[in-house]
Amino acid sequence: MVRPLLICTFFASILGRAPASTLTSPDGNLRFEIDAPSGQLSYTVSFHGKPVIEHSAIRIQLQDQRPLGSAVTIASETPTQGVDEYKLLAGRRSEVHDGYNALTITAEEAGPRGRRLQIDARAYNDGIAFRYVIPSQPALREYRLTKEATEFRLSRDAVTYALLLPNYRTSYESEYLKVNASYFSGKAGLGQATLIGLPYLMHLNGIGWLAITEAGLRHNAAMYLAGTGQGWGDHQFESRISVGDEPEVLVSGTLPHTSAWRLLLIGDQPGRLIESTLLTSLNPPSEIKDTSWIHPGLAAWDWWSGSLDPNGNSAFTTEIMKTYVDFAGHSKFPYMLVDAGWAEPHDITQMNGKVDIPALVQYARGKNVKIWIWLHHDDVARQMDEAFSLYESWGVAGLKVDFIERDDQAGIDFYYRVAEKAAQHHLMVDFHGATKPWGIERTFPNVLGYEAVLGMEQSKAGGRDNPDHRATIPFTRMLGGLMDYTPGGFSNVTEDEFVPRSKRPLVMGTRAQQLAMYAIYEAPIQMVSDSPKSYSDQPAFEFIEHAPATWDDTRVLGGEPGEYIVMARRSGTEWFLGSLTNRSGRDIDVPLDFLGPGKYQASIYADADDADRYPKNVAITRRPVDQTMHLKAKLAPGGGYAVRIVPLP
Repeated sequence: MVRPLLICTFFASILGRAPASTLTSPDGNLRFEIDAPSGQLSYTVSFHGKPVIEHSAIRIQLQDQRPLGSAVTIASETPTQGVDEYKLLAGRRSEVHDGYNALTITAEEAGPRGRRLQIDARAYNDGIAFRYVIPSQPALREYRLTKEATEFRLSRDAVTYALLLPNYRTSYESEYLKVNASYFSGKAGLGQATLIGLPYLMHLNGIGWLAITEAGLRHNAAMYLAGTGQGWGDHQFESRISVGDEPEVLVSGTLPHTSAWRLLLIGDQPGRLIESTLLTSLNPPSEIKDTSWIHPGLAAWDWWSGSLDPNGNSAFTTEIMKTYVDFAGHSKFPYMLVDAGWAEPHDITQMNGKVDIPALVQYARGKNVKIWIWLHHDDVARQMDEAFSLYESWGVAGLKVDFIERDDQAGIDFYYRVAEKAAQHHLMVDFHGATKPWGIERTFPNVLGYEAVLGMEQSKAGGRDNPDHRATIPFTRMLGGLMDYTPGGFSNVTEDEFVPRSKRPLVMGTRAQQLAMYAIYEAPIQMVSDSPKSYSDQPAFEFIEHAPATWDDTRVLGGEPGEYIVMARRSGTEWFLGSLTNRSGRDIDVPLDFLGPGKYQASIYADADDADRYPKNVAITRRPVDQTMHLKAKLAPGGGYAVRIVPLP
């Protein structure tokens, strides 16, 4: 819904400077201005009247062309307003209502054949988004991008949480480094040499929290950031577009061409950014008309535990996979995921004799369980037309596509081709070895999973998966939405006791922390990662059995990146509360004012008094609660707190 809007304009100063075009959020707290002083197109962003982004240049470099945006005037502006109102099949909220004010600006170069560049901007209450449109015009025959230089000049030296990546061919799996923005200045020896993955979270003291990311990547390549400051204390960044097989041209296409949205999430508290739905709002509506076959849910999984039989021996066979199916059926999980090893090398239409997928699908059907299967990117890129049709005939429910590790234009196109082709054959998708998410699940709601995170698989190899990291990723990586971290480890040990091992892996931190992840980490296809035997006769497992994989509402009740988080999520009439802490223990107080009126029963799974020494120990209590009450908990180091709250009749 879009209709005309009157907006304020920042009038010329007494020096005669041309007025800036101004856009404000519906609540008036966010302000976006764009102008072209001395011909250079640039923008600013403020929050509560305080500058967040200072004058930052916009430049588009096309092959064999002058930079577009460096010698222009603003020729016209068209204000509108609208509401993104839609339903999400899976995610942090089932119904979305994001109101915005919008502005379309046309910038022109002088002369009869002067080129034109259009800027579409939107101001929501929780963020600013803008994108570039290169219209069809006599001066340009096609779109061949060689560089995009969108600047992000912070108003002050922010504390940031940076995902440092070595190149454009990674799986986005690393820790987030807490450093000041000035760390990336030229004087620090980093600057443009270091790629920063998105979303990029930062805290501007005295102003608020900012995260930079992007949305709606179809027909484009992914954006990274690099520091461009040259002096001590500089805190400025510039876009870097992923490089593909043709490094001279980053994105090519016909005109008109529309870029991805550059999105700035902004809020008073970091939790407000987690609650935002702007990433999906800035993607097109669903292209799948009938979504009745798409169902989020929990999945038993063989790979993490080592494909163990009931005696603890490792074997990748149909019979062993049936024990995981039995476990899923007994636990009322809708899915079981068969990981790598079932197909012939380089031919995903042929089984290698270890696991009979059609037979397993048939067996699982009798247990009310459906089967997902693992695939390698290279094979999918080569064989998806033939393979996806075959999997549909087998009765497979979903595909875990791994080792993508590219997000240039061809890489982004792969995600869309897989999602579209999978939908044609009623197959759900979980992308692994992937770039960061950008909201594709609104357009293709059969995309239920997305890795791009240093997850619990790292416990098999080393200590990188630890409580400090787990308390960071809700505020950083999870701003992108779907996050297949793969929780559920029940071999819980202290940090001193931890050793990495591939089979029957250990996990740092308490069992209650693993439970809390099912209320915190957003994964519509959510793994239950440990072996069936690990959960046998474990009372705390009942929290996982009842946990949904998608939500009607999400509230962040408190937290700080790298320290702790407290979240409440609603599914129907039930609420699930989760809290986890870093290596430091802490006391938390949780007001229950998010509950509706009436009485509820709370089933509480907390760190036992001795969980700092015996992390497997969980104290389970049940009590009546209502919206006037508070819950209080003592979290052990690496601890957690999980609560299921059910209305009483």
